[in-house]
Amino acid sequence: MDLLKDKRLVVTGVLTESSIAFAVARIAQEEGARVVLTSMPRTVRLTQRIAKRLPSEATVLPLDVGSTGDLAALPALVEGELGGVDGVLHAIGFAPAGAIGGNFLTAPWEDVATAVHISTYSLVSLAMSLRPLLSTPASIVGLDFDATVAWPAYDWMGVAKAGLESASRYLAKELGPDGVRVNLVAAGPLRTTAARAIDGFDGFEEVWAGRAPLGWDVRDTEPAAKACAALLSDWFPATTGEIVHVDGGVHAVGA
Repeated sequence: MDLLKDKRLVVTGVLTESSIAFAVARIAQEEGARVVLTSMPRTVRLTQRIAKRLPSEATVLPLDVGSTGDLAALPALVEGELGGVDGVLHAIGFAPAGAIGGNFLTAPWEDVATAVHISTYSLVSLAMSLRPLLSTPASIVGLDFDATVAWPAYDWMGVAKAGLESASRYLAKELGPDGVRVNLVAAGPLRTTAARAIDGFDGFEEVWAGRAPLGWDVRDTEPAAKACAALLSDWFPATTGEIVHVDGGVHAVGA
């Protein structure tokens, strides 16, 4: 279809083939995009191995979104690979074990601060890092998990996701005059590396198994990835500050 023909995309968060980010990178290449990946410095080699499994091996750039130095260095690295940027996938989230898994009331501020910094603030810091390279129009897409309710075991990551939703709206407001759209895809639970780190993740699977009108496969990242690809394309030219739910319909139904 060439949905993303000649688009220059920066995709964060590729660590395994089971990640939504990997599926986005693969679909983007299949649809004609040029893709650069980023990875935490300590996992660059792992991401490089995974990148070889894409239709075309993608360059992997080091990026710790908690490092001001890495964020400052990123634009020159990306410009050297792509020249400019038409789209960015923010697939970054982390909370220390002390802030999730039933530890909401006991989590220390240091753990909460880390969760908010990496999972929420990084959407803005990444956008500001790459802003000089963003084309007009451009699209920033972030990965979300519905934060309108409290989930078992999700704890401070749920709070961080609520912050991410709010931050995406403010970012959409601020960057809209530059022709930059900012949207989120709220996916249902998937058996990614991040999900497996949450003690109690099985409870999410039970909820979706009983409530999703369309059904839900916790192993299938394709639906969420396709939504991201669509939002990175030119097919949503007047959509910004939106949360697109790709969860089998669970967000729309009661118990």
